[in-house]
Amino acid sequence: MNSKAKRLIFDVFLFAVLIFLDRITKYLAVSHLKDTDGFFLIDNVLELYYLPNGNTGAAFGMLEGHRILFLVISFVVVGAIFYLVYNMPDNNKYKAVEILLIFIAAGGVGNMIDRLLNGYVVDFIYISCINFPIFNVADMYVSICTTILAIIVLFVLKEADYEVLEKSFTAPFKKNRDKKDSQ
Repeated sequence: MNSKAKRLIFDVFLFAVLIFLDRITKYLAVSHLKDTDGFFLIDNVLELYYLPNGNTGAAFGMLEGHRILFLVISFVVVGAIFYLVYNMPDNNKYKAVEILLIFIAAGGVGNMIDRLLNGYVVDFIYISCINFPIFNVADMYVSICTTILAIIVLFVLKEADYEVLEKSFTAPFKKNRDKKDSQ
């Protein structure tokens, strides 16, 4: 088995584990927190609280009720991430980027599953000391990993890295173009 196949097997396994963790935490939240007042993990700081009727919007409840729009956006973004991960250079230098993309895709799919099954996203983690909007594990995957990815893109990767990534991501299109030109 070549290194790309091993890498992709690891990626699929990680993706599945992350979705499972998100799904199990949401299941536990619904089964143990629904119809309760919730409870503090850290007094007056961190609370587990089931958001009644779920979140039908995006981050912070924005664009509430646009389920189809969120499903389409999620599908497109996750598809683009899968494309990038599949075509990622087989080089340890880009492993962090690859793993961050897997976390972001898993978060998107975790919330997409909620939207498909429930019509809303199950949220249950509340930082009460700052009255932060209630969120879930998938949201943490997306927000934390997107922030780290932005830091890597802005401050770690160099011009030569962008050239390598661009070649990797555009190579499939170039192959198709070359096939059409030769016909």
